[in-house]
Amino acid sequence: MRQEHIDISGQDIAYRASEGTGRTVVLIHGNSSSARVWGPLMESSFGARFRCLALDLPGHGRSAAARTPDGYSLPGYASLLAGFVRELDAEDAVIVGWSLGGHIALEATQRLPRAAGFVLFGTPPVGGPADIGGAFLPNPAMGVGFTAEVDAAAAEAYATSFLAPGSTRPVEDLVADILATDGAARSGILAGIESGAFADEVRVVAELTRPVAVLHGEGEQLVSLDYLAGLTMPTLWRGAVQILPGAGHAPHLEAPEVFAELLTRFITDLG
Repeated sequence: MRQEHIDISGQDIAYRASEGTGRTVVLIHGNSSSARVWGPLMESSFGARFRCLALDLPGHGRSAAARTPDGYSLPGYASLLAGFVRELDAEDAVIVGWSLGGHIALEATQRLPRAAGFVLFGTPPVGGPADIGGAFLPNPAMGVGFTAEVDAAAAEAYATSFLAPGSTRPVEDLVADILATDGAARSGILAGIESGAFADEVRVVAELTRPVAVLHGEGEQLVSLDYLAGLTMPTLWRGAVQILPGAGHAPHLEAPEVFAELLTRFITDLG
């Protein structure tokens, strides 16, 4: 796996690339995370088969902080994603978004007209701020993702909420990413939510003409499965949300082999 940097409209972006040469798969991490979370996928046979590109969002991982406050909004992230796929000749890629990454993918659908399909997990599409209460479960750790200043205890609580209840997976890497993230990125997301400055994602998935796979960890602690099941998604892969046993909000880390198998099947079904 190679670690690279690229300039997107003056924004320094770090990314990782796998050794595969098959269909391109662009991987977008979640809030206060980094491209590091895709390591198990990219270093497996999946990464050896497919050309995986995983970027660090501005203010996350090894990427520079956003150049302007708008860089920490969903429209700002979507514009960056469009530039990223354009610069790396990945405009026909499968776009995979985890949590915040999935919201960025939905925001960017019109900017990515050639994307082959979308995979979302940990991402309940919302039409506006009023949908937030129903889309997410009432977990107190959720607030950490919108707080600029985060201490080690709060970071650990937030990281633990990514996993299924009772999980024994270590969270040190997740905590390190949370603490390393620019706090302005978290407060910027909150400001965007409160102002409603993002696309109507419910409408996006209802009108999407390309395939979309929605995955959900059986032990998810942050996103409501009932909410997902009530959405209209005509191009939903297999006609249903795909449940991953033994995983929570981060199935790519908790059940990497099952996650990779589902992703491979989705890509194969695209033809």
